[in-house]
Formats: sequence, structure tokens, C-alpha cells
Amino acid sequence: MTAPHPEELVLDALGPSGPYRTRRRETVTDTTGEPVAELCLVPGLFVTRTLAALRAAAPPSREERLAALTRAARVFREDTVHGLSYDEYERTVARVSGIPLPAVRSAADEIADSARRPLAGSYGALPGGAVFDWGDPRTRTGAAVWTRRGEVLAVGAAGNHPAPHALWLEALALGYRVAVRPSRREPFTPHRLVAALRAAGFGDDHVALLPTDHAGADEVLRGADLSLVYGGDDIVHKYAADPTVLVQGPGRTKVLITEGADWRAHLDTLVDSIAHHGGVKCVNATAVLVEGDPAPVARAVAERLAALPSLPADDEKAVLPVQPVERARALERHLLERARGTTAHLGGDGVVEELSVGGAVLRPAVFEVPHLAGGWHTTELPFPCVWVAPWSRSDGTAPLRESLVVGVLAGDSRRDLELMDALVAEPTIANVHVGDHPTHWMDRGVPHDGYLGEFLMRTKTVIRGCVKGYTSP
Repeated sequence: MTAPHPEELVLDALGPSGPYRTRRRETVTDTTGEPVAELCLVPGLFVTRTLAALRAAAPPSREERLAALTRAARVFREDTVHGLSYDEYERTVARVSGIPLPAVRSAADEIADSARRPLAGSYGALPGGAVFDWGDPRTRTGAAVWTRRGEVLAVGAAGNHPAPHALWLEALALGYRVAVRPSRREPFTPHRLVAALRAAGFGDDHVALLPTDHAGADEVLRGADLSLVYGGDDIVHKYAADPTVLVQGPGRTKVLITEGADWRAHLDTLVDSIAHHGGVKCVNATAVLVEGDPAPVARAVAERLAALPSLPADDEKAVLPVQPVERARALERHLLERARGTTAHLGGDGVVEELSVGGAVLRPAVFEVPHLAGGWHTTELPFPCVWVAPWSRSDGTAPLRESLVVGVLAGDSRRDLELMDALVAEPTIANVHVGDHPTHWMDRGVPHDGYLGEFLMRTKTVIRGCVKGYTSP
């Protein structure tokens, strides 16, 4: 289904007094360069006033918040929102972002699931000895009460995939008011989600959408109590010393195969870890470290990945990402420059396949690297690109540090068990998946990169007498 013409589709800012249509706009194009929509950009003063309104608003009760989130899940998935049906929405996201249509659908499922059961994630961070509110009977003899660190959360949204929008819904469940600064690369998901939340019962002064330029983005973060920001290494370094900003940066997810593992029995899982959702997510494996000869692993993975089809992103069978030709060629040049000194098993002659309808598919790449010292294994690109490297026990966990996920295919020897202990203990590894579990495996009740609630909440001691007429918020 063709998305509406850009003259019909204008994405308004969603401020404390409702939709706000500005004169200053940015055209959103698809991967062929065709205009799809106009995104309204708000000035700094509008940002300041919106954040002030959010801070002044009182959060609904816990029961009201959870009920509204459940209603929002239905609106998001079933209703026509600001002129787009759900089918039009998902196809528009695929066309504009280049993310394969099945991956867009899966991400929408994640968002709706988070809205329906936000307690699974948000309350997963609740300390075992804490209570939800000060009116709990346990505070009569003294108890830890779980409380917000602030009132307003700003979200600098990701544009590479819709799924991260599932995370900040937990903040609403905890009583925060939320201001989302959408990515201008893919503003449709946050626009639809914020509109759905408002239609479901959250006030205009409880959740807002603030499209801005880069200067306005800084204003959004400065004006909030806490911020959740997505980006690359530059963003990580910019906010590394700021305790009010939680940065979701590159994943640099890896798989380690020890000599005791039968990796051929898990080849499906290994390939799925690399190519699931088009290889664009931070939980996709971008390096495979092999104890022993890495060549057989590289050859087997390359053979599987070479069979993936090149299709437009909005095709029902699409599995690879699509980008505008110029951007795809730039990524290809960067890849081939970075791959100097390696052995190409796939993608050595390039990864760009231009489509007759416009845009270009980013085909998979597999490179065998001679050693870990060159740092090839830390290179992360937004398509299925994997660096297969030799690893030895003397390397230890050092090459696996700074990884969102480490998948491990190992035997059951004592030294392999000791390796598991070391990987789980390593502070810079966020998740460890042992055995036949793809690196992209997630569940709402377990942390992705720690629980968001660890950042949003704190505990304080409350001891009280009997308070007549009190009802829990």
C-alpha cells in the first residue's frame, strides 16, 4: 500500500496544548529519495515551555497509568492515528528507514507488548527489600521506598530501528512525564506512539513529541531531569561524565567459539545472531572469535549469508536493509577501507546492490582477520557484517570487553566453565548467552543493558506512624 503524498502527511509536534504545526519543517524522504512527509521542527522556546508544563503536571495513579498503557497498545496496533492506518504506518517505516518490513512488524510487537505489561521490565529493577510507596504497612517499622529520581525524562530517540521505543514506556509506568525528541530519519514510530498514548488517556502535559534541530536537542536534554539518549561513540563520549544521561551506544555484540564446541550444530543460531532483523540492531553479532582456525567458520557463515535475497524493504520477504544509493556507497567505501589486511569470504568486491525501484540493498559481508591486534572485531556497521577472528586462552576476556552481548559456544571442560565465570564477572559485558541462544534473544522481564529502573529510581528510608485516610498513589 502506498503511503500518503507528503502534501497530505504532516507530522506535527505534540506539545502540552495538543498538536502544533510549525512553518519550519524538514522533508522526510524514503530510500529512493522520494518525499514521504514533512516533519514540523519546534524552536527552543517551545521546548522550554513544554518541559515546564510536563514538570508541573501530576502523574496519574499507578492503576490509571497501567490501564492507559494497555489502551495505548491497542490504539497503536489497530487504529488509524493522524491519518495513517497500522498497515500504512509499518510500510512507511520500512520505506523510509530501509528496515525490512518483517523487522518493523516485530518491533511494533515489542512496543505493544511493553505497553501491555510494562511492570515486567520497569519493576524488574525493584530492590528485593523495597516497597512501592510510603503508605505500605512495612514503613510503620521502617522500610526502603522506591522513588523517582526526577519527574521528567527526555528521550533522544534512535532512528536505526523502532524497537527501542518499547523501553521508555517503562518510565511512564513509573510516573515520569516523558518528552521524546524523534530521529528525523524515522519519526513515524514515536509520533504514532505518543499520539496513541494521548488517545489512551495520558494528558498532553504527560507525554510530548518535540522534533528539533541539533541545538534544540541539547535544549531538550538540559531541560529534563534525566535523559535517555541513543547514538554512536561520539554521543557516548559526550555524555560519559553526566550522571543524568543514560547513553545507549554501539552494541559491538560478539560470539565466542571455544575448541570444545560443535559450532556446526549451532550454525543456524550463529547466522541468525548476525543477520536477524537485517543485522541493524545493537544485539546483532558483528564479530565471531574462534579458538583455533577461524577459516571454516567464516566459510560456513558466508555460504549461508550469500543466499539471502535482495528485495525492497517493504517487500513481505525482505531480510536485508536498504539505504539511499549515496549512503550505501559511502558505507561500502568505509567497509572496504576498514577491511584492508583481511581475507574476504563475502563482500570483498562490495556490498551494494542497487534496486530497479531505487535505493540499494546492503548485502552481507564476512571477513576473516589475521589477529585481534588490528581491532577489526570492534567495527560495527548497520547491516550483516561480521569479522571472524582467531582467539586463544591467553587473550582472555580482553577482546570481548565493551560488548552488549557475548554469545558463547563452548564445551563443558573445567577451563570453559572458568571462562564463563570470567565473562559474567566482566563489568563491561552487559549480557552473556551461553549455548544455543541467539545474541538477539530478549525478554521483557530481564535487563537489556541493565534495567532502565536502575537509572530512573532510587530507594529512601521511610518510617512512620499510622496515617488516617491515606490511599496509595
